Amino acid sequence: MINVYEIIAFVLYFVGMTGIGVFFFIKSKDKGEKDYFLGGREMGGWVSALSAGASDMSAWVLMGLPGAIYFAGLNQIWISIGLIIGTVLAWFLIAPKLRRYSVKAGDAITVPEFLSNRFKTKSPVLRVACAVVFVIGYLVYAASSVYACGNLFAMLIPVEGVDMKTIGMIVFTIIILAYTLLGGFKAVCWTDFFQGMLMLAALMVVPIICSIFVGANGAQNNSAMPEHFFSLLIYGSNGEVSVWGSIANILTGLGWGLGYFGMPHIVVRYMAIKSKNEMKKSQIIGSIWTFLILTMTTVLAIVARTYLATPLQSGEKELIFAKVVRQMFAIGPLALLGGILIAAILAAAMSTADSQLLASSSAFASDFYKTVVNKKASDEKVLKVGRYAVVSITIFAFALALLVYKLNITNLMGLVSAAWSIFGAAFGPVMVLSLFWRKFNYKGAVTSIISGFIISILWLALFNAEYYGFTSIIANTGLYEIVPAFLISIVAGVVVTFTTKAPEKEVIELFDSVANDEE
Repeated sequence: MINVYEIIAFVLYFVGMTGIGVFFFIKSKDKGEKDYFLGGREMGGWVSALSAGASDMSAWVLMGLPGAIYFAGLNQIWISIGLIIGTVLAWFLIAPKLRRYSVKAGDAITVPEFLSNRFKTKSPVLRVACAVVFVIGYLVYAASSVYACGNLFAMLIPVEGVDMKTIGMIVFTIIILAYTLLGGFKAVCWTDFFQGMLMLAALMVVPIICSIFVGANGAQNNSAMPEHFFSLLIYGSNGEVSVWGSIANILTGLGWGLGYFGMPHIVVRYMAIKSKNEMKKSQIIGSIWTFLILTMTTVLAIVARTYLATPLQSGEKELIFAKVVRQMFAIGPLALLGGILIAAILAAAMSTADSQLLASSSAFASDFYKTVVNKKASDEKVLKVGRYAVVSITIFAFALALLVYKLNITNLMGLVSAAWSIFGAAFGPVMVLSLFWRKFNYKGAVTSIISGFIISILWLALFNAEYYGFTSIIANTGLYEIVPAFLISIVAGVVVTFTTKAPEKEVIELFDSVANDEE
């Protein structure tokens, strides 16, 4: 049954997001690639913090994660714990130093450009390798967001005989393409800011009201909680703790936090903050926002077990938030509020996808086109190529999402985790080593990126494919691929650095100038 009030809420939401893109297109027109891709390094603390958080927390935080906790229990919150720890460490260890370093390293506007300038190399190998990882990883990541919105549309606007999932994916793709293409980084950050506020409001309001209702009126669903629901450990079919299962689950959850050290669409927010004072604001606001989001996601999953009159089926686990809101605000005009809250899922998906599209297009334009194809390209030409890249990558992401839908791959969490591992393992180690190791060299950096990328994919195929709905080639370990890939990437970078020529004197001097810079 179609709810008119929900449709009105969605239309208002889409108009608002597109309007932001138009505003920044008019305001920032023809200011060049630095303004389009990095906002001219003029972003304030609040906008940067919420933009970083919203671009991180894709639709899975309202769909995949609470659904996983709903069915499996609190052993799934190790992911939340890992993400909270990773967020805090990234904000306080990586962010301030990366911002200073990126300015001194040739005023770099992308992660690949920063790494090349950090080692003062003219070789295109590193930037091209980064661009390849960007395009592959972000296609998977953006496709997961498109797919999530298609699922939501199909549930909220069911029309017999019409493929509403595909229509939803098309609408979502057009909207996000419009404001990303027009307004660039500032439009993405400001839409992410409002989307982050909407996500936080929705996750504060819904679980709290739900808890109050259950406490006052009792459970609507009298089915018992699954056995060991509140345990943080994994249990086998015999009812005993699975030792390796529990260890792998804990390492997997904590391993998610490693991704923050090098996630390109997140760390670029650190580079865009305009001052030291605004950085301090962002550190506090960003950490608190992430803590609240992940905590309330867990609360939602727990109270939904007793609040929902009809228990969720396994195929509905990613619709848990929407189902709770619809049951809570099902009468008359209250459905308008429900529609606004459900739009938070769209906000989560869009705030991640827009950042990914911009990051991948900037990598293609600045780190591939300008480095390999046309080294003398003007800023205007690079900006134009970047906009072409936004369109192209968006189309490919939609095509991949459509393919996933037609192949009936329903594990949204799996798509997100695959992309997260690719980026975290490829760029996390190299960012940490680049920022904190004085003698780290160019060959070590290239080796670290390539090894992290390859090991992540190999581990998935060989030992972890069952999590994604496929058969592992060798065996299923249950250990998230980012953990071994991250460790091997660090070891590879260190070994190659020690066995090759030390960095040039000017590279060491640049590192020391950043270390001594109090800004």
